[in-house]
Amino acid sequence: MQKSISNKEKVLVVDDEASIRRILDTRLSMIGYIVITACDGEEALSLFRKEAPNLVILDVMMPKLDGYGVCQEIRKTSDVPIIMLTALGDVADRITGLELGADDYVIKPFSPKELEARIRSVLRRTEKVQLSSSNHKSGIVQFSFLKIDFNRRQVYKADERIKLTGMEFSLLELLISRSGQAFSRAEILQEVWGYTPERHVDTRVVDVHISRLRAKLEIDPSNPDLILTARGTGYLFQRIVVPNAST
Repeated sequence: MQKSISNKEKVLVVDDEASIRRILDTRLSMIGYIVITACDGEEALSLFRKEAPNLVILDVMMPKLDGYGVCQEIRKTSDVPIIMLTALGDVADRITGLELGADDYVIKPFSPKELEARIRSVLRRTEKVQLSSSNHKSGIVQFSFLKIDFNRRQVYKADERIKLTGMEFSLLELLISRSGQAFSRAEILQEVWGYTPERHVDTRVVDVHISRLRAKLEIDPSNPDLILTARGTGYLFQRIVVPNAST
């Protein structure tokens, strides 16, 4: 039975293997996405600028411009969700892709169902954008040199706007929701990426996103004041004390 996606989200599939482009085009179209495909990095960037997709599925190894180059170019102007496709043994590929701004990765050979689940999860995260702020009374948290506007999903560091991807903001929002308390990597994977506990996932997805957040938000990322490591557990955001809580 075909499930239709509300307001037809557009997915750009970038892979130099025609068979993968064909399979994903068929599968994703069947469940209601608009699919556009590119066979190399240069075509991908051209289509990205022209079509403004809601999500990009990006192979690493491609002619003309590889997936890393495409990811870097996209991240200069956009926080669109990016899922990288990487070869089974290439741990370095996964980490590099994440460090350059990808939101998630899927290992080749992959099951189309698995990729569909990843797409749904990442898109759901970015769709929560408009709805997420209701649990912050004013929608704004001011902490030291940092101001976070949950209504607009914007972050300011010493009054300068800092660009975060959707997943980076969701991770920050999660940590702040329980400031002063640690989240395990497994909890973070479940809450932000939608991974179920029984799935074996490389927790470095979390570590790389934490590094990316620290690089953008901390005064000294190597000696963080805001996003702290909880030894043997995971991560926490420095406890936020609301000064005038006597209401």
